[in-house]
Amino acid sequence: MNTTVANEPGSRETEAIAQISIEQKETEGLSQGQIVRRRFFRHRGALVSMIVLALIVVMAFTSVGVNLWGLRITGWWQYSWEQIPPKINNGVPTLSLWPLQIGDHPFGQDEVGRDIFAVVMRGAQQSIMVMVIAGVVATTIGVVIGALAGYYRKWTDSVLMRFTDVIITIPLIVIGSVLGNTFGSLGAAVLGVVIGIFAWTTMARLVRGEFLSLREREFVDAARVSGARDRRIIFRHILPNAVGVIVVNATLLMAGAILLESALSYLGFGVQSPDTSLGKIVSDNQAAFSTRPWLFWWPGIFIIAIALCVNFIGDGLRDAFDPRQKKMPTERAMARAGRASGPIAPGSGTSASTEAASVTVGMQTAFTGDVVNFNDPRPEEPGDVQHQPLDPER
Repeated sequence: MNTTVANEPGSRETEAIAQISIEQKETEGLSQGQIVRRRFFRHRGALVSMIVLALIVVMAFTSVGVNLWGLRITGWWQYSWEQIPPKINNGVPTLSLWPLQIGDHPFGQDEVGRDIFAVVMRGAQQSIMVMVIAGVVATTIGVVIGALAGYYRKWTDSVLMRFTDVIITIPLIVIGSVLGNTFGSLGAAVLGVVIGIFAWTTMARLVRGEFLSLREREFVDAARVSGARDRRIIFRHILPNAVGVIVVNATLLMAGAILLESALSYLGFGVQSPDTSLGKIVSDNQAAFSTRPWLFWWPGIFIIAIALCVNFIGDGLRDAFDPRQKKMPTERAMARAGRASGPIAPGSGTSASTEAASVTVGMQTAFTGDVVNFNDPRPEEPGDVQHQPLDPER
């Protein structure tokens, strides 16, 4: 007996179609940049981290002013990191959350009387400067080396990647200690350049992998056929398509750079006196950890806050640039999208969604969707019970 069973699309297929419909409606008419921006601003962790990092940067560079290469701009805070005012309350922090009170020295004072808030703000300035400069230098070197190796391949790839392997084998902390001890006294900007010169290896490897994949795409072949030069193909066609990987790893480089600078300054190989940085503040006050712990807390909190913010921003950028990352819509949004899209077209091997499932026996339809009340066209046999569900083995 020939029996054919046709079912409606399952719930999983319906949910998948509803999700696709929601995503298409949200991104309809938007450019790739607008889609990336929309995804990034929906990442709550990245958005909060960006706001917190912006507040730290603004507070650090406006509170005590800027003193860079002879250019000095005063800030709104009453003390500078070089002043030694008289001690108040034996240097204990005057900051109080309840009742809310800031006082003259919210972060306290050190042994000689310097205001720790001013010192920490100056240290945050230097650490942020090292982070940004090292990230820019490392990203630039890594992108250039990775792009050339991935595009030209052959002996160019071999030479550049073997040079990268040599740099990777040398511990970065050792290179930073040697060069930081030599160039640390020249300021945070020079230290950032030195760190960036040796922190590009991971970026170069990732960019090389992206270029090896993208150089085989159709738009690159079309650019070659149209007569575009290699430089134009690399920087105008392939590089914009690899910007997601570059931006994400640049943020990770910057987070690693501020931690490396803090470690070098803590060991005495980073920023040198009379200037300061967050790591140097921790190193200078480590002996007072048991008696004046606030001298140790505040620079450590700022180091952790800056590194975490940069990492969360990088995580948000990764999700925004990755097309495989999809936000799961709520049940209400899926139901609303299902109602708006109308009846769902059936998949292959299924009957139309407007038709009920049926079981066909011979040339007559026996089951029309009612599990209990159905018409069995076959004659009754002894012992057969009316309205009993159809047995396929009969």
